Order: sequence, then structure tokens, then C-alpha cells
Amino acid sequence: MVRDRRRIDPETGEVRAETAPEAGFGAPEPELAVTPDDEVLEAVPSQEAELKAQLDERTADLQRLQAEYANYRKRIDRDREAVVNGAKASVATELLSVLDDIERASQHGDLTGAFKAVADKLVATLERVGLESFGHDGEAFDPSVHEAVQHDTSPDVAGPTVTAVLRRGYRFGDRVVRAALVAVTDHEPAAPVSVSEEGMPSSEWYDPNNPDGTSADKD
Repeated sequence: MVRDRRRIDPETGEVRAETAPEAGFGAPEPELAVTPDDEVLEAVPSQEAELKAQLDERTADLQRLQAEYANYRKRIDRDREAVVNGAKASVATELLSVLDDIERASQHGDLTGAFKAVADKLVATLERVGLESFGHDGEAFDPSVHEAVQHDTSPDVAGPTVTAVLRRGYRFGDRVVRAALVAVTDHEPAAPVSVSEEGMPSSEWYDPNNPDGTSADKD
């Protein structure tokens, strides 16, 4: 079908009213309407990224809280152990005088019978909770654990050496609760011996009655 598209009517000479173009040839394409489903599909990636960021943040917070709690538990356990060890060391310190009496009785041969059994149990109990004695003859002198009350010198030792223990020392773990009172002997080089020209000590070849060294004739 042929349509007259002239804007002026040839019969009347008037301008014709514009008519809407028909769908198909020459008609503009209709705009596609955005549906709610399309908006949801576009929002899904952004929501996933936001949720992932929130999840990472919560995970980091949880890990930080776990680390802080673990450090708190370690600090509490360490403080509790220090308090317990301090209490044990305090009790052991009060009993050191008793241990000194037991040691003196043992040295004099008075530690016998039931008294010895009780003393052995006391010493074993204190050692089991961590009390350790130190200070023995022949060990190297250590000013951090020994208190020297006597000093001597001798060429028989290579360096400062404990030669007598006047009072036993005690430590509790790494803590020294009482230093040991000891006698210390330090090294002293031996006196040099003079030698004659013939290689004999001067005390062996010198004769005060014969200073010239000549031999006397015998009858």
C-alpha cells in the first residue's frame, strides 16, 4: 500500500498533521526497560565484595583477640608460678637454720635413730620442691654464690678455690636464697730455687767451713 507522505495536501493546500511513524521501516527502536531482576544481578557482585571485606575484617579481629588471650593466659600462668615459687622459697628460707642444725648433728655423729629418719624426710621434701644446696670443698670460687670469710694462698691450686665450707649455701631454682660462707685459697707461685754453675742447688755445694770449695785431705 502506497501512502502519500507529502506534508501539504495538493487538493486543499493545507499542511497536513504529522502522524506517528509506523513500527518497522523508519521507526526508532524502542528502549529496553530495565527490570528489577537486572538490577539485582548488577548489585550481586558489589554485595559479595562488601561481604568478603566484612568477613576479612571479622577474621582479623578474631585472630587478634585469640593472640591477646593467649598472651594473657601465658602472663597469668607465669605470674601464678612466680607467686607459688616465691612462697615455697620463703618457707624454705625459714627452715635453713633447721638444716644447719641437722648438718652439724650429722658431722658430730648425733644424727641417729628416729631423729635421723625425720631429718632425712625433711631434707628430701625440701629438695623435691626445688631447694638445692651448694658449697663444697675443691670447687672454684664464685663470688655470685660464695661469700669468702677466710683467705689463704698456696701453690697447690691453679686459681681461687674453696678449701673449707663454714656454712652451706642454698638456691631455689635460679634464685640464691643464701650464699655459702667459705674459706678461699688463691694460687701462689712457688719460690725459685738458686742453682750453682755445676747445676746443683747452692745449699748442696756451699760449705761454710770451706768457703773456697777445696777438698780437705784425710789422714
